[in-house]
Parts: sequence; C-alpha cells; structure tokens
Amino acid sequence: MSQYKKMIERQRKWMFYLLAILVLGAGFTPYPRIFLGLLLGSVVSFYNLYLLQKKIDDFAESAVKQQRAKGLGTVSRFAAAALAVIIALRFEAYFHIIAVILGLMTSYFVIMIDFALNIKHSGKKEG
Repeated sequence: MSQYKKMIERQRKWMFYLLAILVLGAGFTPYPRIFLGLLLGSVVSFYNLYLLQKKIDDFAESAVKQQRAKGLGTVSRFAAAALAVIIALRFEAYFHIIAVILGLMTSYFVIMIDFALNIKHSGKKEG
C-alpha cells in the first residue's frame, strides 16, 4: 500500500474517532449545543476531507495519463461549509455557531497532527 493511501486511512480513522467523541460529548455532557455545533462542523469537515482526497486522487491519475485535470472542487467544499453555517443559524437553539466554525477546521487539525506524528515516527525509524 502506498504511503499516500496509508495517510488517507489514518486521517479518516482519526476523524471517525473524533466524531465518536463529539457524539458522546453531545449526549453525556451539560453542553449539548456546543458539542452538536462541533459535530455538525466536523461532519462537514470530514465530508470536505473526503472530497479533497478524492479530487487529489483524480488529479494524480489524470497527471499520470497526461490528460487535462479537473479542478479540486473548491466551490463544492465552500458550499458545504456555507450550508453548515446556514443550518447552524437556522437552528440556533441546537447548534452553537462558533462551535460549528471550529468544527469546520477539524480536518485541517487532523491533517497537521497526522503529519507531525508521521514525521516524528519516521525520524525514529531512521535514527
């Protein structure tokens, strides 16, 4: 399995763990509105991560075949984020808007943490 495929699996696994923790937080803490906001943002963030990874695969495949590549789906990812914010504004009693915005950034935190841990782990292998 290629290094890229392993990275994708790790990032998706960590996002699933995070989503599970947020579901538990929404169900068992006295702050369900905040956790539901984080959950909504994180679900959309996970969807955007999936879209980005799929588009990068398609982009790499078209580069190998020396074909013209399609875009990376920026508009669809922005639209998904805007939809999450609209849902949070419409159902303000259930979702905390700041938590939704923080949740939208979770996939980027997962990517950075995965990168840092992978660099640290690969440095131990070489040393």
